[in-house]
Amino acid sequence: MPSAAEHIGRIIDAADNEQLRFDHFMNEALYGAQGFYTSGVGRAGRRGDFITSPEIGPLFGTVIARALDAWWRDMGRPHDFHIYDVGAGPGGLARAVIAAQPDCLAGDVSRYVCVEIGEAQWKTHPDGVTSMKSLPSGELRGVVLANELLDNLPFRLLVCDGTWREAWVTHRAGAFSEVLYPLSDEPAFALPTKPILGARIPWQQAAGEWVSDILSRLNGRLVVIDYAVPLTTELAQRPWRDWLRTYAGHEKGAHYLRNVGAQDITTDVCIDQIIAPCGQPDSVRSQSQFLQLWGIDELVEEGKRIWNEESARPGLGAMKMRSRISEAEALLDLNGPGGFSVLEWIRLRE
Repeated sequence: MPSAAEHIGRIIDAADNEQLRFDHFMNEALYGAQGFYTSGVGRAGRRGDFITSPEIGPLFGTVIARALDAWWRDMGRPHDFHIYDVGAGPGGLARAVIAAQPDCLAGDVSRYVCVEIGEAQWKTHPDGVTSMKSLPSGELRGVVLANELLDNLPFRLLVCDGTWREAWVTHRAGAFSEVLYPLSDEPAFALPTKPILGARIPWQQAAGEWVSDILSRLNGRLVVIDYAVPLTTELAQRPWRDWLRTYAGHEKGAHYLRNVGAQDITTDVCIDQIIAPCGQPDSVRSQSQFLQLWGIDELVEEGKRIWNEESARPGLGAMKMRSRISEAEALLDLNGPGGFSVLEWIRLRE
């Protein structure tokens, strides 16, 4: 079976202009044949390539479970309430939420849907959940969770060489390189004016379209958690290697056109680009504020109390309670996950 690089090379070689727009290249590198996620190479976790909030420990999922119950009650406790965990990876968030035993899932964990394109990761999903490659069609009744998903959706890449141009990828002698062309269409967001020569920005068209599609079918709440910036202009002012990142084995990876299929490709999410086609979210908070809103401090205090009561002869449960202290410190760190943005849209239908 050809590698991801060989597969993409053949696609480019067969194209009329022997070029592939950057977002299409990225899609193949991550989600195509032998892509980083579809091949099973890429995954979250301590033995994977990066750590997300659920892998820090179960506390994150315990807080999410509290929020899910509140949102379920706000909807009138519907029996057909579903939790759609999109980009579920190995299922860390699902395991923690289910372990917290929220009322909204009482007796039927199959209503927790792990949406994960990499079928190789389904084997680590909790027993009883529904695993799918993509969201079902039709109405989405319940809560759609997108934890560090939008940063991985393929984006178009714009480069300033006096004016904004778009990056395409070519293939020569087994190597990938970049070529710039005038924009064939105009983005819905405002392009940065007077950028420095060589500035780059992501055009997150797919992310905006994904959110728009969800909102058009949602009966409930969409919760997006990601590292983000309010305005695209911020990225134009930063070195592009600061926001166009690659990861492999918990280390920064190579250039995004190298090691194709063996490393992650990701970007900061530009909130203005998501809002342009989708409208303002009902709330925007930091992850730290979001977790405090839903009781992380109470859970930590509970952990301290149980540990103090059982510290003379601590069991596994007491040790887990004690770990809440260090987990909370990491989750609330404003220079880490605590500084992520949490965007919420509410769409309730009769």
